[in-house]
Amino acid sequence: MSDLEALNVSRETFDKLNMFSELVRRWNPKINLVSKTSLDELWERHIMDSTQIFSLVKTEGHWVDLGSGGGFPGIVVAILNQEKERFKVTLVESDQRKCAFLRTAIRELELSATVENERIELLQYQQADVLSARALSDLTSLLGFCEMHLDPLGVALFPKGKSWKEEDEAARHLWSYECDAIQSKTDPDAAILKIKEITRV
Repeated sequence: MSDLEALNVSRETFDKLNMFSELVRRWNPKINLVSKTSLDELWERHIMDSTQIFSLVKTEGHWVDLGSGGGFPGIVVAILNQEKERFKVTLVESDQRKCAFLRTAIRELELSATVENERIELLQYQQADVLSARALSDLTSLLGFCEMHLDPLGVALFPKGKSWKEEDEAARHLWSYECDAIQSKTDPDAAILKIKEITRV
């Protein structure tokens, strides 16, 4: 099966994902967007991992990606969003150099997305319908960010590695929430945590 068939996207979207991957490769030596070891597996480890996050949401509204860094999943979300434009997309990143990369990607790929160069804790309330974060922090901290920026009826999507069960157990000492752990298509030990109805214990 080709990458195009595996992703089930239009040719235009597939081409933009390819263009984005090349952009990451060009910028990576300068600002280390992804680890050097994962650069050879950019499609599997980063792009396809990000597309599966987008596929889990069927609603519309405001999608906020925290700690967007190298654009995973934020830029990938913005590319996939072009097919139906269901979301207003906001990328949040505190590192100015990474913000420059994100804005370059948005401009060169002609995407509809906004970059906020700000620390998450200082950011104005986003009222996100969807809140995502990949490789940013532990689940307990991420739920604190949800309290700051997720609409009470919204959903959070957090891809996590093989220790996700331990993180979930630790987080429940401080938070009450509904969690659907969806097995990752790119790593059998990993899961995407789809979380809603978050309140403090």
